[in-house]
Amino acid sequence: MAKGEIKAQSTSLPFLQGILPIKGSRVLPDIIAGLTLSALAIPEVMGYTKIAGTPVITGLYTILIPMILFALFGSSRHLVVGADSATAAILSGTLTGMAASGSAEWLALAEVLALLSAGFLIAARVIRVGFLADFLSRTVLVGFLSGVGVQVALGAISSMLGLPRGGHGPIHKIINDLSLIEQTNFYALAISMAVIAVIIGSRIISTKIPGALIAVTAAIVVSSVLNLEARGAHVLGAVSSGLPELGLPDVHWDEGLILKLLPTAFAMFVVILTQSAATSRAYATRYGERISEDVDLIGLGLANIGAAFSGTFVVNGSPTKTQMVDSAGGRSQLAQITTSVIVLVVLLFLTVPLASMPIAALSAVVFLIGIELIDIKGMRKIWVQRPSEFWVALITAIVVVCVGVEKGIVLAMVLSLIEHVRRSYRSQNAVLAPEATGGLRSLPVTTPEQIRPGLIVYRFAHTMYYANAEQLSMEVANLANGAEPPLVWFCIDASAVADVDFSAAVTLREICGNLKAQGIRLVFAEVVDLVKAELDRYELTDLVGKDAVYQTISAVVSAYDTRSSRDISRK
Repeated sequence: MAKGEIKAQSTSLPFLQGILPIKGSRVLPDIIAGLTLSALAIPEVMGYTKIAGTPVITGLYTILIPMILFALFGSSRHLVVGADSATAAILSGTLTGMAASGSAEWLALAEVLALLSAGFLIAARVIRVGFLADFLSRTVLVGFLSGVGVQVALGAISSMLGLPRGGHGPIHKIINDLSLIEQTNFYALAISMAVIAVIIGSRIISTKIPGALIAVTAAIVVSSVLNLEARGAHVLGAVSSGLPELGLPDVHWDEGLILKLLPTAFAMFVVILTQSAATSRAYATRYGERISEDVDLIGLGLANIGAAFSGTFVVNGSPTKTQMVDSAGGRSQLAQITTSVIVLVVLLFLTVPLASMPIAALSAVVFLIGIELIDIKGMRKIWVQRPSEFWVALITAIVVVCVGVEKGIVLAMVLSLIEHVRRSYRSQNAVLAPEATGGLRSLPVTTPEQIRPGLIVYRFAHTMYYANAEQLSMEVANLANGAEPPLVWFCIDASAVADVDFSAAVTLREICGNLKAQGIRLVFAEVVDLVKAELDRYELTDLVGKDAVYQTISAVVSAYDTRSSRDISRK
């Protein structure tokens, strides 16, 4: 063990995996990264409260207890958990009409959603359905997040202009803004433009400069000095200080409420699962580390329980915050714990100045968050490299903007599955033919070349299941009927077959009967153990003969040659 390194004790409990072992040389860089994250993330999470419709202090709560819980119980050393624009947008879209935005009832419902999301996350770990993270393709994720970005950016415009908020949904909101444009408060507009200029300018100079913190702090100072509230520029007003009160959400618990919120909680669960898994995988790969997605599910679940019990809304693994820490040199959850300590200090001693923060400044931060989510480069790349998937991403984005984030995430999953099935169920099968060098080459199934006169080897390049069983039947029939010279053996190369379902087994039984009627023997090659067991269970092995299943194609050819030689000698 290296000097200054503290190793994790052997334990069956998932605890401190994102922190231990601690290297003495990494402690200071991690603390500095945590300070950097707090400077960048504090204004950002306060901005997310504008999206979620909750009091501004709840943004700070998202990186207090929830962040500590994931740091202690998650497995990823890099994933940062906190408020997220996508889940905040889902929250806002769902609760509209159920309670008044910003009210105690609204916040209580937000806490219930965090609790239900935690339930889905922990249940996913218990019943091992974390694989659902794989069913939201990168394509639709780009479209989904771009749609969320458009929705978030459009929703921030009214406050940036100092206009009364109105309308439900992004389209109605922008129509409302246009109808009231003559009421623009130029102090609010000036603050918004200045905040955007400072943030963008700081990024051009260096991404390590906390531009958002500088801009928001300057806006608070200017607001206090010039008394902008008296000039029509709205400010936050008094912000409660101190630690959050711990307890269950203050709602009337009944079955109707839970059933009404469950679809939204599931949509949040899907976003948390996919976004967190993708982020933690990416950084684990970058640094050659191992993570446990099962452990991370528990960490994310506990983080959301912490959010629900500490008076805030759902939290998620954040790609942007994770990148902030990584860019600042953080390499373990010690950085995130440092950030939580800084937030604790802010909550105890520095909330008074927040009262003078112009709402326009916070909305400008939110506007930039939305713009950054719109992945124009990613959409363009999809268009160039995979045009059909571009339309899937675009449709997802349009549905998110026009219909809602919750329905958008469901559509995203459905489109991901449809796109996968559309491209994969018709496998690119082949016929194997001999090369002059003695090897084998793949030819299209429309080229029925035989590996030996009377022997054809047909490679089925996918799992055999109900959707491609008809393709299997037709291709075998076409190859057998058009063979010249007539076939004696028909070999199915099953090296790429990982499973055979009941429908495919019925089809294989029919194929065997049809070939037998033509005097052709069906044999198999390179059958994996699992598929061999399935063939046995479906009684297909007995049907074709136990000696008709070969380990290699070479063994098939050798057996065929031996049989042919025997037939010739008999003649």
